[in-house]
Amino acid sequence: MLISILSFLVVIGICVISHEFGHYITAKWNGIQVHEFSFGMGPCLYQRRIGTTVWSLRVIPIGGFVRLAGMGEEKDNEQVLPGMDFMGKPAWRRFIVLASGSVTNIMVAILLTAFLLSTHGVLDLNSAKIGNVLKGYPAEKYGLERGDVILAVGDKPVHDWKEMSQAIKKSGETPGPVKIKVKKVNGEVRVIFAEIPLDPEYGYPLLGIQPSRVTYNPLSATLKSVSYIWNFSVQILEGIVRWISGSSGISVTGPLGIASMAGEAAKEGLWSFLSFLALINLHLGILNLFPFPVLDGGRLALVVAEMIFRRRIPEKWEQYIHFIGFILLLSLLAAVTWKDLVKILTREGN
Repeated sequence: MLISILSFLVVIGICVISHEFGHYITAKWNGIQVHEFSFGMGPCLYQRRIGTTVWSLRVIPIGGFVRLAGMGEEKDNEQVLPGMDFMGKPAWRRFIVLASGSVTNIMVAILLTAFLLSTHGVLDLNSAKIGNVLKGYPAEKYGLERGDVILAVGDKPVHDWKEMSQAIKKSGETPGPVKIKVKKVNGEVRVIFAEIPLDPEYGYPLLGIQPSRVTYNPLSATLKSVSYIWNFSVQILEGIVRWISGSSGISVTGPLGIASMAGEAAKEGLWSFLSFLALINLHLGILNLFPFPVLDGGRLALVVAEMIFRRRIPEKWEQYIHFIGFILLLSLLAAVTWKDLVKILTREGN
């Protein structure tokens, strides 16, 4: 439980601070006064003024905010400097400030993924090269080693990990040893006839090998990271559409679920935790761009409407829209949190 809590705080802290810093830095670049940069919600635990901005830490370490001048959130002793209010800026500048939080989260996801690709690497599924031989399995018995490449299973040539694993799995349909053609590390090509029994846990033959890992130089890692993040983003958007339409049983999780998953990722090690952190940043960035009232995407939609129709929605109506969105979001969060709590208690009960 303690690991889950600490891991959750680290994940939320990095995600929220990155997001709000994106708003903060672009507001400063666009000449907008920032009253407060806060991490957390609720009563203030600590605050310090630096220049015109108050930096604060609040009781509930979930969420945060950047309070910009001219958005109707000034306190009694606060003044808006001339020409530095948010609403007084052109629509395109306000668009940049509103979008920058999500963009920063997505950039963090790209950088974390690039770091993983250049250091830890990813499993190389584009070849049948062995990266690890598991003890107690047939591969060890028949002398397969790290760096060996499987060329064929039976009389069928294999070119990648998927073809190779499917061929071995299919070999369980016929009795007798399996013919495997292997290129050894020293370049020698060898043919072995391996008895591969059905694994009692999985119900199909397991040779007992794992794929190798491949790492990339920083430039290649960054380019591949952008490609990975793009593909993940498309999957997230497709999942949102399926969830809204009810066409698929997509599981939605809240703070409790994220805390549980963060704890599991931390237990698996640094690389799993960094992968999880990248995914949460990506989810946060994309979901915040969704055109729902009270989210950044909802505010962006209003700015886009203003740019198209050349007129601004009355402030009173905008406040009503965001208030309704806030109530709906709180209701969804409460329902998801209750579902997560029931799931956690049921799992611990078993």
